[in-house]
Amino acid sequence: MVHNKFFRRSVALVLTLALAVSAALPGLAVYPMPIQTASDTEAVYLFNADTGKTILAQNADQPRYVASLTKMMTALLLLESGKDLNGEVTVPTELTQEFKDIQNANGTTMGLRIGEKVRRVDLLYALLVSSANDAASVIGWDVGGSLPAFIQQMNARAAELGCKNTTFTCAHGLYDYGNVASAEDLSKIAAACYGNQTFVQVSATAAYTLPATNLHQNERSIASTNPLTDSGSQYYRSYIRCVKGGFTTLAGRCAVAFAEKDGHTYGLVILGSDTAHLYAECGQLLDWAFESFGDRALVDTNTVLTTVDLTKCRTQPAVELYAATPVSGYGHPDDRVTYSFDLPEKVSATVKEGQVLGTATVYLDGYEVGQTDLVTHREYISDFRTDSKATVLLLCVLVLLLAGLTFVTLLCGTGDVTLRRRRPRR
Repeated sequence: MVHNKFFRRSVALVLTLALAVSAALPGLAVYPMPIQTASDTEAVYLFNADTGKTILAQNADQPRYVASLTKMMTALLLLESGKDLNGEVTVPTELTQEFKDIQNANGTTMGLRIGEKVRRVDLLYALLVSSANDAASVIGWDVGGSLPAFIQQMNARAAELGCKNTTFTCAHGLYDYGNVASAEDLSKIAAACYGNQTFVQVSATAAYTLPATNLHQNERSIASTNPLTDSGSQYYRSYIRCVKGGFTTLAGRCAVAFAEKDGHTYGLVILGSDTAHLYAECGQLLDWAFESFGDRALVDTNTVLTTVDLTKCRTQPAVELYAATPVSGYGHPDDRVTYSFDLPEKVSATVKEGQVLGTATVYLDGYEVGQTDLVTHREYISDFRTDSKATVLLLCVLVLLLAGLTFVTLLCGTGDVTLRRRRPRR
């Protein structure tokens, strides 16, 4: 259950950095919404969790009430605290009023009582599986030393993750007043959570048994009611890896989901939907993503990618360069393929067939997808070699001509001597 802290934070850092980098890249496609959401005011943010690329965004930068999605940050801070999940916490008297406030707000609880001894791991399961608000408050008190101090930690961690429109005022989200975040900000928090294996394992749990405690003599069962992971639901999707829902009157129906299929992962945030539409929209948007994006061939080995200027060769001004190996990438059919090249400014002949002259980096919609060597498909012969051959041939011809002339001269000279010898004397 307890994983190496450095590994967990490293994975989370990779995911959140991917989101930060994607926000900085210019001119990247954000695709048209493929469905009509429950209302135009609903906030939607769909992103490729492998690269951080934004896929769909609707009202994604606007602060909204986020209800129990707040509990993602509460869980993250517990998991990052290094505290022993199998260790026990005693519910303090300081939370007496907090428990009354949760009860007055009709918040879901795991039935905790003041003075009860409970394991942190059981608090975590109650927090993420059944969305227990009292579990969130106990975790906050345990990690922060007090609820106000924990709320400060929540906001500081959100700022570290790059959130710009997020303010937490409680550990559970049951109280809406001032407890807000944008869908894009929540994607950063969710990415950090998804990078933690324990979070994924717990949040994907359908049912869990809470053990007996000093104030609860019997075991108790809790279960998730999320239809995206319920195989008997019309909204069930087998590719869902973890999901967290939330609801208050002001926040409406909210959800964060991660889906993985064929080695590709998407994260989805929806805020301000309603009961009739939330999970249908989740399924439709994720279905669209997996159907619309796919692996495609980007570079073959038979098409000229670029050229480099050639010197010492009068017959060819430039060398044509081809990819040494094909390059494929995952993306939308409308995504543009671009390149950057690492090449010399010019090369001198002779250049051999198959010679490597540089590399090409291939981008799909601005994201790097691969590299390949750049090679020639023919030989480019230098003028020196060409001129040398011509010179040798010319010399051979001259030698032959000279030999011929010499031979003829010799023949003519021999004939004159013979005639002189045969001429009679007078």
